[in-house]
Amino acid sequence: MEIPATFFLVGIPGLQSLHFWLAISLSVMYTIALLGNTLVMTIIWVDSTLQEPMYRFLCILAAVDIVMASSVVPKMVSIFSSGDNSISFSACFTQMYFVHAATAVETGLLLAMAFDRYVAICKPLHYKRILTPQVMLGMSVVIIIRAVIFMTPLSWMVSHLPFCGSKVVLHSYCEHIAVAKLTCADPKPSCLYGLIASSIIVGSDVAFIAVCYNLILQAVFVLSSKNAQLKALSTCGSHMGVMALYYLPGMASVYVVWLGEDTVPLYTQVLLADLYLVIPPTLNPIIYGLRIKQIRERMWSMLMHCLFDHSNLGSRTQSLFRP
Repeated sequence: MEIPATFFLVGIPGLQSLHFWLAISLSVMYTIALLGNTLVMTIIWVDSTLQEPMYRFLCILAAVDIVMASSVVPKMVSIFSSGDNSISFSACFTQMYFVHAATAVETGLLLAMAFDRYVAICKPLHYKRILTPQVMLGMSVVIIIRAVIFMTPLSWMVSHLPFCGSKVVLHSYCEHIAVAKLTCADPKPSCLYGLIASSIIVGSDVAFIAVCYNLILQAVFVLSSKNAQLKALSTCGSHMGVMALYYLPGMASVYVVWLGEDTVPLYTQVLLADLYLVIPPTLNPIIYGLRIKQIRERMWSMLMHCLFDHSNLGSRTQSLFRP
């Protein structure tokens, strides 16, 4: 077996003329993702009133979003802006592993957050008894272990296939199927495993999430108070928006490769896979920051504190130098 020292990432085949503008767009989105998710993590970490399970899961989700975006965006920007498209063999499969592991952890967190909303709305009197710190820790550990168990073989299977042909990856990052196509052996077993593993994880999570929100809607519409109904629906609205942003591009990027490989242009497939890893980390903190009242108020108070402290400091400095 020949082990290539380096792979070469094409970027987005057929859209090379737009690479510069894509680099600018990705840089802006990545900056927003880093600042937004870091701000959400900081607010939840330092605010003693935001220690409920929902906020702790949101804090972990923000950390996973940072990992997911950071595993691909810096290299993509480098490819699009400077043409630095080489990536070492070990770095390629490390990137592949972190991408798939982070996506598997994120879908588990979305399920945990849906279960949290179900308990909070349908069983409010038992909320603290059901979602204890031990239960939360157990859920987090199970989510991580599941991601490791399912995703480790995915990268391992491809990395141990023989590479004896082209080293040019027709993608903007080391996407599993794009790299598997470069092997001299039959890539179908590893590709089929990836499809089955992702279908099991995403399919089971989406099914349980649908059950949770079906029970939530049944409980909400039984309420006699319209204000209570609107409050409950508003609380769940941000979660459902985040789930739509995550699952729809993800499922499209996976199944287009299998079902529409000959009909969907390659640049469309690559764009779907790229947006799937960039859009959720960028929009998640914006959605939660605008929809969740406690986080929105905390963000506003921190902003006002920084602005007024800076203004007062400037006034005191000026007064020191007045004659």
